Amino acid sequence: MKPLVLAVQFMTRLPLPAINAAERDFARAIRWFPIAGAVVGMCIAGAAWAGALHDPWAGALAALLAWVAITGSLHLDGLGDIADASGAAHQDRERISAVLADPHIGSFGVTAIGLQLIAKLVLLRLAIETTTSLALLAVPIAARIGPLVWTLTLPPLHPGMGSTFGAGATWPICAIWIAGLFSISFALSSPGLLACLPAMAIWALWLRRRIGGISGDGHGAGIEVTETAMLAALVFLS
Repeated sequence: MKPLVLAVQFMTRLPLPAINAAERDFARAIRWFPIAGAVVGMCIAGAAWAGALHDPWAGALAALLAWVAITGSLHLDGLGDIADASGAAHQDRERISAVLADPHIGSFGVTAIGLQLIAKLVLLRLAIETTTSLALLAVPIAARIGPLVWTLTLPPLHPGMGSTFGAGATWPICAIWIAGLFSISFALSSPGLLACLPAMAIWALWLRRRIGGISGDGHGAGIEVTETAMLAALVFLS
């Protein structure tokens, strides 16, 4: 299952062995992104549980550190880049691609990443007392349905890993994962998980208007935004 291995390699920092893969395998890897999310979710839920044995804040901090470590800050980097690109868009939309390609981070990016980490820390602290470990595990799974939706609904902003992975997205696969999300939400009695659907739609609309299309950074930032929206829903809709 090369696409599955590639999905986990790309979306996590697990030390998996390198494999020989064709472009078709990379394209199909997007279909397995939610499974990679399950790996992330297990790390988060386990860290939250272990830390909460001492104190809820310790659980929240442990979960956040695990979240950042297992993903290698990949999606946070995308969030920072999109924030910087959005800040540049009001001056010159032609600069968006240049800003996204710039390895340096600006004030908009720093602010967005800082606020995101604070939001996740506080929401994790509240979620530890209001929801279950299984619901926390499901958050990264649901958020990684997003790349399928955004690839199918938005034009590619430029060639890159986002467009390479996106070539394997199909509506039937997307529908299967969304149906699975409804099943998980029902089984866990956690309707807050379904908040990912409006969050994905709003993110797609915002990207189209502000950025003009989808890219790898757009996927990463969208995953971060969707995860935070679900955490908030789990806390306030419990």
